[in-house]
Amino acid sequence: MNVIERKKCKAQAHTLKPVVIVGQAGLTEAVLAEIDIALDTHELIKIKIRAEREDRVSISAKICQTTGAELIQSIGQIIVIHRINLKK
Repeated sequence: MNVIERKKCKAQAHTLKPVVIVGQAGLTEAVLAEIDIALDTHELIKIKIRAEREDRVSISAKICQTTGAELIQSIGQIIVIHRINLKK
């Protein structure tokens, strides 16, 4: 994704609310399945990760690696990821 597309995604994500929240249980298979469904539906989503800073970095990397999504932005506990849905 180039810089212009990334800026457009950031602008679109500004008004979004977190679709998935990764809580105390951490990143489980059920949470990954929900993220995958949300990406198929919306392509661009916000995720709230309630964990320590070091854990948030590793969790967001694992989410992107597992789902094939691209990390657009990470601010505090909120990450924005994007994955193109080829079925649409």
